[in-house]
Parts: sequence; C-alpha cells; structure tokens
Amino acid sequence: MTKLIKNQKEIEGIKISCRHLAELFVVLENMVKPGMTTGELEQTACDFMAKVGGRPAFKNFRTHHGAKPFPTALCASINEEIVHAPALPSRTLKEGDIIGVDAGMELNGYYSDMARTIAVGKIKPEAQKLLNVTKRALDLGVSEIAAGKHLDNIGRAIQSYVEAQGFGVVRDLVGHGVGLAVHEDPQIPHYAIKESGLPNVKLQAGMVLAIEPMITAGDWHIADKGDGFTFVTADGSLTAQFEDTVLVTADGHEILTRI
Repeated sequence: MTKLIKNQKEIEGIKISCRHLAELFVVLENMVKPGMTTGELEQTACDFMAKVGGRPAFKNFRTHHGAKPFPTALCASINEEIVHAPALPSRTLKEGDIIGVDAGMELNGYYSDMARTIAVGKIKPEAQKLLNVTKRALDLGVSEIAAGKHLDNIGRAIQSYVEAQGFGVVRDLVGHGVGLAVHEDPQIPHYAIKESGLPNVKLQAGMVLAIEPMITAGDWHIADKGDGFTFVTADGSLTAQFEDTVLVTADGHEILTRI
C-alpha cells in the first residue's frame, strides 16, 4: 500500500535523488542536437546514475504482472510518440524533431521522476508553441499545489489553459505519487477530475507528486504503436511532455527536480 505522506527522512532522501536527476537532465538537454542518437543519451544516463550511486528506475520495470520489462533507463519519445518509447534500439535525431526524454532514478531506496521535451536544432514555430504551452501547463498545474487543495485544482488549471491554446490534453495517461516507488498513489489527471472517475484526493503536506502533462497539437486520443511500450497520438500530431517531482508543503510546494 502506498504511503501517501512521507516523513522528514524520506523527504530528504527523495530530494537528493531528485537533485541528481535534475543534474542529469542538464547534461542530456545540452547533448541533444541533429545527428545525436537515443543510444548515446541512454548510455550517458546510465553512466551518470551509476556515478552518483543510483540506478535507472524504469529499466526492467513492469507495469503489471505479465508485462514485458521496460528495456531502457530513458523513455525517448520522438515527434508523435507521447511516452514510453524505449531509447534502444538507437535512433538518430534529425533537425526539426522534438524528443521527449523521461527518466526516473532510484537512489538509496528513494525515487525521482522527471521529463523534458527538447528541440532538435531549429524547429517549426508550431512545434515551439507546443513546447512553450506544455511547459507553461506544467507550471500552472504545479502552482495549484498546496496542502488543503485537491487534485482537481491541478487538472483544471492545466486543461483550461491548454484547451484555450487550441491543444489537447491526453486523458489515458496521468501523473502519480512517487518517492518510495516508481509509481504510487494517487493517480493525478491533467484534466477535470470528474472526467476521470478518479478520487479527488485532498493534498496534504508530505505528499510527493509527479505532475507530467502530455499535450497534443491535434486530437488528444492515443494509440498503441505496437511495440508493447510506446503510445502515439492517434492522429499523428506532435506531442510534448514536461514533468517535475513536487513536494506538497504546509504553505505551498517545493519543486524537487529543478536546480
């Protein structure tokens, strides 16, 4: 059973894991350029995590009994790929691509989770707008986090902004608790909670949440790519994801995956 409220020792451990993961993302974001491969990003991530004494939280993770173990440390989702595209077999990035890099790390029993969508060289204005809107959506959702508020505050802030920009919010994939495992309760929709059927959990100090809006340039419906892992937009439109691990505090929140 998920431990929703973390104690101070656990919070300190989660903070250290998050700080190192944020440091890794600085390295990865600076690496991305045309001609770079997802395999190179994967190797860099594995080497970095090992150096700080951690391990990839996603590698060999099974979403449910009987599922195939996820094969890589990174999810490396390109263009119309929403999430969960393995970094191997390696693919070469091209000018104008956008790549969503998602990674989790376990360090001394404490978990962190983070994602960024990165431009590969010069991208089209509509792709840049998608990145800007998705990043802003994450910031707006996080700004609603404080003890006494509810999950619906987060989802509504994201959905109202994104749809006003003419973009879609993926419904089938949601944020989650994190810290003592890769995925914990509660499940966190990035849209109005009444659409989801999920409980509208009241936020309490000590909760640690992974907020990760997945935004589409077209329709929000998703499809299975057929590799057993990757989800893509059903209409082939571009998609972006930004994610941070956030601690709920008595008077607001602390974003743990930013340095």
